[in-house]
Amino acid sequence: MSKAVLDINEKPSVGQLITFSFQHMFAMFGSTILVPKLVGLSPSIALLTSGIATIIFLLITQFKVPAYLGSSFAFISPIVIVAGLSEAGVSVNPGNAMMGAMLVGLVYALIALVIWKTGYKWLMNILPPIVVAPVIIVIGLGLSGVAVEMAMNVNGEYSGLHFSAALVTLLTAIIVNVYFKNILSAMPILIGIIVGYIYSVAIGIVDFTAVKEAKFFAMPDFLIPGVDYDLNFTWAIFFGMVPIVIVTISEHIGHQLVLGKVVNRNYVKDPGLHRSILGDGLGTFASALIGGPPKTTYGENIGVLAITRVYSVYVILGAAVVAIVVSFSGQLMAIIETIPTAVLGGISILLFGIIASSGLRMLVENNIDFGNNRNMVIASVILVVGIGGAAIRFTESFAIEGMALASIIGVLLNLLLPGREKVEKDIYETK
Repeated sequence: MSKAVLDINEKPSVGQLITFSFQHMFAMFGSTILVPKLVGLSPSIALLTSGIATIIFLLITQFKVPAYLGSSFAFISPIVIVAGLSEAGVSVNPGNAMMGAMLVGLVYALIALVIWKTGYKWLMNILPPIVVAPVIIVIGLGLSGVAVEMAMNVNGEYSGLHFSAALVTLLTAIIVNVYFKNILSAMPILIGIIVGYIYSVAIGIVDFTAVKEAKFFAMPDFLIPGVDYDLNFTWAIFFGMVPIVIVTISEHIGHQLVLGKVVNRNYVKDPGLHRSILGDGLGTFASALIGGPPKTTYGENIGVLAITRVYSVYVILGAAVVAIVVSFSGQLMAIIETIPTAVLGGISILLFGIIASSGLRMLVENNIDFGNNRNMVIASVILVVGIGGAAIRFTESFAIEGMALASIIGVLLNLLLPGREKVEKDIYETK
């Protein structure tokens, strides 16, 4: 393993702190602002809350885990389902999404408490790859129609001009992802959006009116419970958002394992999964309290750590502070608002495809045997129920549908069907 340039608790110089903090900010920027753009929330508040959530995570993990928290793609469909999305691309009932995100954060905290008291091995039996991987595939493929619609159509009508912007964006991101080296390889989303935006300006599909009217300093668009919306619990919100924890918990554990290998630490033992999961949950809860989407640790920033070999938590803290400061830039946020939907659609084609492919990779890496009828049944039902949009409706306003229903059915099938092998090997253990 290569020697670290800066280890976990080493303090960088001022020059190093500024340089490496901005690298991490740029690495997470594209994905963090893309999620709110897709669900009709505020990019500025998403950026602000990513910084706040990261600081909370660092505090809870005792400044031992150099991870950055950004907007979670797993909750795109659930947020649209519980909050709605207008034709103008604005969230109809954002308070529902915030309530759901708070519930997700509380469930994270509950899981962290159980792990703290009983250990984590029970998770391996409830969330094996045969359940988690198909749900991940559902997340990606379930959003594929949205990505293509955004890329090709304007107001429901096909536009070759806009589709060309989507293709330029997509091609740029592919080239960066496949051919670029070093730090740039960790920023295909950001670079793709920038090139797609420049092309969009060149072909005349960007309206700069909002940028000209924007102030240099602007407050993010806060959503405060009890002020901007009524804080009401409903089972529709609960079952619309919380079952996705099945995937995000597995994603979190995977990131901790990969990160541990990169920085040569065992984060399962120290500070422990209970602390990292709690940090993720409290970050999500705090984000929702002021209007931000759910949070997750970012693989993009783990990639930056691996490339630079700068593991210092002070750099991650610096990136969080930079994100908070940038979120108050009125002109930058106005520019983000002018990004054409086609550009976002082009980058989404790649992103949602990568999400689905990561589910396939999990099946391959865990040697899932599809000659086993039990595995075939579980995966098949999850895929069709999730992608097909099946729903169980209890009332006019309460239904469990799509991805959430697929997740619940997957867990139940795994627990109830005969032939389940108890996982003995500690797959979360690292050397």
